[in-house]
Amino acid sequence: MTDAPGSPSDPHATPHATPAPVSGVVEPSELATAAEAGPRQFRQHRFTPPPGAAELLVVRHGESAPAFEGEAFPLMDGHGDPPLAEEGHEQAERVADRLVASGERIAAIYVTSLQRTHQTAAPLAERLGLTPRVERDLREVFLGEWEGGELRRKVIDADPIAVAMFELGRWDVIPGAEPDDDFRDRVRAGIERIAAAHPDEVVMVVVHGGVIGQIMNIATGSTGFAFTGADNASITHLVVAADRWIVRCYNDTGHLRDRFSTAGEAPPVTGIRPGGVTF
Repeated sequence: MTDAPGSPSDPHATPHATPAPVSGVVEPSELATAAEAGPRQFRQHRFTPPPGAAELLVVRHGESAPAFEGEAFPLMDGHGDPPLAEEGHEQAERVADRLVASGERIAAIYVTSLQRTHQTAAPLAERLGLTPRVERDLREVFLGEWEGGELRRKVIDADPIAVAMFELGRWDVIPGAEPDDDFRDRVRAGIERIAAAHPDEVVMVVVHGGVIGQIMNIATGSTGFAFTGADNASITHLVVAADRWIVRCYNDTGHLRDRFSTAGEAPPVTGIRPGGVTF
């Protein structure tokens, strides 16, 4: 009886090749699963985005100019449009320092129609030779009668509507403010447009505190103001895949300060800083 062609004992048989990994690149973990390496290993490993996903480094703009009682910010299409404060420009430089030093392969930079996002993006854009693109749907929530810096005064003074706004977790408690559903829909549309334009790429998106809160609500299924209050110049890492938004980190400020907590920190020399609130 002769062995069938290709059987293990056939001297003319071609040795079976280890199947190529799905990724097309042989990784150490894949080599370890080859039959000759013994039992397959299932290691914990660092997250990698799904194929076709976009990675968004969502940056809140640097600290903007203070609001002064009796003076309103200039407006852009009805939205308060203050420039960055001196501290905000320094924060923008620190964002650029970190993203350049870490070697992030940033393919594009996005900003909104408001100048504080342009000024925050400028240091990194200059270093990378990129021209920021405007995504208007990621502009800050419209605050109606409280635009132009009025929100800050109302919150500090514990205006009853401001109290209700925080209790309900809705901007549209403010007279004339943007309806919550409209805000959510346009933020989702803006993020999805950017993601669709950058599969398998990393982009920086400079936006606003209210927008970051809404992004986090969409990604996590939360509601209200749970994520409204990202620090100025903080970085939130969002992965947008075809079927889900994945939050990798929120409010990363390692490039701005060493400590997580403000406990024991001296208050600012000027201005008012209420506990539990950031504008």
